[in-house]
Amino acid sequence: MPPGLMVSAPASGTGKTTVMLGLLRALAQDGLTVQPFKSGPDYIDPAFHLAAAGRASFNLDSWAMDEALLQAIGGRARGADIVVAEGSMGLFDGVATAGRAGFGSSAETAARMGWPVVLVLDAGGQAQSAAATALGFRSYRPDLPFAGVILNRVASPRHERLIRRGMEAVDMPVLGVLPRRGDLTLPERHLGLIQAVEHPDLETAIAGYADFLREHVDLAAIRAAAMAHALPAGGALPSPPAQRIALARDAAFSFTYPHLLEGWRAAGAEILPFSPLADEAPDPGADLAWLPGGYPELHAGRLAAAERFREGLRDFARSRPVHGECGGYMALGEALIDKDGQRHRMAGLLGLVTSYEKRKFHLGYRRAVLEAAMPGAGPGAALRGHEFHYSTILEQPDAPLARVADADGAPVAETGSLRGRVTGTFFHLIAGETP
Repeated sequence: MPPGLMVSAPASGTGKTTVMLGLLRALAQDGLTVQPFKSGPDYIDPAFHLAAAGRASFNLDSWAMDEALLQAIGGRARGADIVVAEGSMGLFDGVATAGRAGFGSSAETAARMGWPVVLVLDAGGQAQSAAATALGFRSYRPDLPFAGVILNRVASPRHERLIRRGMEAVDMPVLGVLPRRGDLTLPERHLGLIQAVEHPDLETAIAGYADFLREHVDLAAIRAAAMAHALPAGGALPSPPAQRIALARDAAFSFTYPHLLEGWRAAGAEILPFSPLADEAPDPGADLAWLPGGYPELHAGRLAAAERFREGLRDFARSRPVHGECGGYMALGEALIDKDGQRHRMAGLLGLVTSYEKRKFHLGYRRAVLEAAMPGAGPGAALRGHEFHYSTILEQPDAPLARVADADGAPVAETGSLRGRVTGTFFHLIAGETP
């Protein structure tokens, strides 16, 4: 594997993603082939990474993926000059109970892949005390290589001098100092960042981040800090659930993990995109229709008016399987109630009725044991995934699809459902468990 590093932080909201995007683009501008990765179950950041680096980004998840799959995904870095991975949440944040491979923290991913950590520290409201934070993170797991820190939101040259004095006292390399700038943010909504395809001028934003990083970060030191790691030969990426897959893809349906699509294509499956928002039906020659998650609640009126899409999907389901994840699952239901209380008709292939008027936060890893078959997996199969949404189930009259539990083994009420050839889950599939 090429030399790499992990960009992480003590917590969310430190400016880690903008640093990541600027770093990806600046290194690519220097003529390097840069392979991005995302640690953890994130549906949005990989598309931003692709825009910045010009190379597809993949999730690495030590809770949901076994060692063979982690190695197979790590193998996507072949041919790159450098790997840059982005952490999720805080560096050591994970679940309480280990999965097949681990607890799911960014530190765990970095250690498994042999990447030193670049810690992005929000220096606002502190000076020498920032060094204590950095020292604590470096000391918490002594076996984890630590490259140094990038100081973000530094208020003035005096502020910088004070922070540097603290870092010198604990022998902590400072790889960059970013002055405070209010425009270096990405637009957000309730699930985090908006999608890359929705950004009003993403290319200009990323170019600006790269210029800012180039001015204030020691890129040569960043490159020198990256470490190579001999990754064992891994297994294969996930197999496709069908040969010809009609995949919903637009601003309402876009949350599909890149390693799944890569695995499907690598095995020879044909992916046939269609847009429900453009009132397109799934290709009638496909073997399976798959509706991923996204933001159907933001487009519920258009989906309700999309007669060609709805009728085409219903016709498809008469003879072939249809599966939906989270937002796609909601779109397969009877109705979706938006935040203003307006009820919108959905495809009606399942009896599910969901509401955003009565918001309830659902977040976390999921382990599902199937009660019935779904595309790509039979009854009794164990699947690993992640759930993240704010909707509430008002009605779910159909048979449950699976027994679902969180990362600690506690039962989860959102079991998915089944009617005829149509299945749906609130969790986004990451990987199946191997016997």
